[in-house]
Amino acid sequence: MRRISIFASMLLDEIRRYKLYLASQSPRRRELLSGMGFDFEVMPTHVEENHPAGLSPAEVVRYLSQLKLSVIDLNHFPENSMFIACDTIVVLGDEILEKPHDEDEALHMLRELSGREHTVMSGLTVMTRTHRATDHAETRVKFRNLSDDELRHYVHTYKPYDKAGAYGVQEWIGYVGIESINGSFYNVMGLPTRLLWTMMEEAVKK
Repeated sequence: MRRISIFASMLLDEIRRYKLYLASQSPRRRELLSGMGFDFEVMPTHVEENHPAGLSPAEVVRYLSQLKLSVIDLNHFPENSMFIACDTIVVLGDEILEKPHDEDEALHMLRELSGREHTVMSGLTVMTRTHRATDHAETRVKFRNLSDDELRHYVHTYKPYDKAGAYGVQEWIGYVGIESINGSFYNVMGLPTRLLWTMMEEAVKK
């Protein structure tokens, strides 16, 4: 345990030598990256989050995480910069459930998810001057059967219009509605932290 603790501390120090940039305005991602022990600057990149037709859901999230960093000119940043981008989607069967536009769309998505299992996928891209890598994480989530009153209460109270699949696992619906999670809980929140740690480790060793 002592050797593991020393190794983790040394790796954390190595990563902290980099100036970290998070290409996201998501408060959940900011919270999770801060909880990992890092100081960072939020630097959202403004790109049209469109993707080519015919991609699988895993390919979609990987593509979109790469797209978010594609507009960065590394020459405008310090040499020790590290950039992190993430994109998260909810997949039900073969259908990608993106962010709802309004209450009706949010309720429709949640009715589809009620009583069923779905997959949350996040694509991650980590980039430095000498290294660029992309990967993705998948988590299986199952909701119990939720009543329409419960769904309306959640949507009316929490207005989950900025969330893929119209729900936040860290909110009321996650407390009362989720039966099981198979995989990373933090991936469902929007940032697969274990995968990110591994990718950052690889980046500092390049």
